[in-house]
Amino acid sequence: MPMTSPAVRAAAAATVTAVLLAAGCSDGGNGGEDRPKDLAAQQLKWRPCPAPSEAEGGGPAPSPLPGGAKWECSFMDVPLDHSKPDGETIELALIRAPARDAENRIGSLLFNFGGPGASGVHTLPSLASDYDGLRARYDLVSFDPRGVGRSVPVECLDDRELDKQAAEDPTPDDAAEERTFLEGIEKFSAACEENSGGELPYVGTLNAARDMDLMRQVLGDEKLHYFGISYGTELGGVYAHLYPKNVGRAVFDAVVDPTQDSVQGALGQVRGFQLALTNFAEDCLDRGDACRLPGSSVREIEDWITAFLDRLDKKPIRGIGERMLTEGQAANGIIQTLYSQEYWELLEQALDEADGGNGALLMAFSDALNGRSEDGNYSNIQAAGAAIGCVDSKARYTLDEAKAMVPEFRRASPVFGEYLAWAQASCSKWPVPGTWVHPDVSAPGAPPIVLVGNTGDPATPYEGTRAMAEALGKGVAVEVTYEGEGHGSYNSSPCVRKAVNTYLLSGRPPADGTVCK
Repeated sequence: MPMTSPAVRAAAAATVTAVLLAAGCSDGGNGGEDRPKDLAAQQLKWRPCPAPSEAEGGGPAPSPLPGGAKWECSFMDVPLDHSKPDGETIELALIRAPARDAENRIGSLLFNFGGPGASGVHTLPSLASDYDGLRARYDLVSFDPRGVGRSVPVECLDDRELDKQAAEDPTPDDAAEERTFLEGIEKFSAACEENSGGELPYVGTLNAARDMDLMRQVLGDEKLHYFGISYGTELGGVYAHLYPKNVGRAVFDAVVDPTQDSVQGALGQVRGFQLALTNFAEDCLDRGDACRLPGSSVREIEDWITAFLDRLDKKPIRGIGERMLTEGQAANGIIQTLYSQEYWELLEQALDEADGGNGALLMAFSDALNGRSEDGNYSNIQAAGAAIGCVDSKARYTLDEAKAMVPEFRRASPVFGEYLAWAQASCSKWPVPGTWVHPDVSAPGAPPIVLVGNTGDPATPYEGTRAMAEALGKGVAVEVTYEGEGHGSYNSSPCVRKAVNTYLLSGRPPADGTVCK
């Protein structure tokens, strides 16, 4: 089940010391770090970008930008442990597209596309056309956060083991399946500790926010201009809390609710994806005989999907190659298509084909959600997402505690509820403790931060926008609502894009309460 990302999912520091946490939570200015000058003054060596690494998702090197400009990549040194700024350092991978109008350049605009665990170095070029208007006056910059992609990637299971894990039952039905489920959690956690144990305590959101402020300095910007999407809004909120006076022009799209604990957040997502599925079913029924799904009402279509998944639980069907489509993979495939209304027609096709015994299309969507390429290689989004999620959250629910949540989650969604209920045990065997119940994003004194919420967003339900606004504090948030479907708004609504671009390029925020349809 996904967490929060515009295109992909994540599975759900320990030794971030009490001194570090205290400094982060009490500081109201520049974060209080006494950074060595050599890190803040380091000179980045920008070079042509190579092809993305396997951990970033693979594929060809990024194509030239409109007008022929080429993407540039570099690495930046940051402290492994920000409480020990003179200690060991690690490298973060960065990518940028230089501003077209150098004379009127505002600075760098830093993107985080979510996850947690998504590679910004891989994602920014793939979405560059959507943000090209902002390149008029900004260098577009993104990065692989620590633990992600090329930035000291967390490594857990190998590709063969991940294929096996993807085929396992995510909703155990009896004691034997429960033992197998727990063994899978134990195996995954142990592999992460064995392969990346030294980095696991330091990959959380708190350290990523501190990295961004060092990045601001190294890029030569007085203020951090920032565009956070999905989980990137939580990261942006933590940054604003730590460094309110360093916030420049900031936009949060597909806003995470920072006030919820892990169970509340999971229940919100379950309801969000159920709502998206209901809207998909209504859209199908509105097309009358053209709808290929059985049923004459939304309830009948949803009941059919639930029964279809139950059938797969007992007997998987043909997927891609020799792989069989299981219940969990089919649910993942459905979820992936609900991220965007553009995929609804393909979801209908995939369900119709799977009902006839061909699960290839649903499996392809499941693979995309899991970060699996066509050649069988996985990015590290699952490993990184688990590592970041588990070091961020103090929750360590046992299997029995997760099992007890199933009825409530099932009531929230008869289709998706059980999957995310059992997933609450994912951090139960994690080798390092978590940081918080939920992050502190209060940012008194910060300049306006534009929050964009989508009323039909399945992964970050609309209610999170208001919660973030209240948590940031009085006078900080400027809310924009998009009455639409899908995860995020900027790439779906010309109205939202205009409001956001006007703010980022001219400094004039939209009116609080602006509604786009």
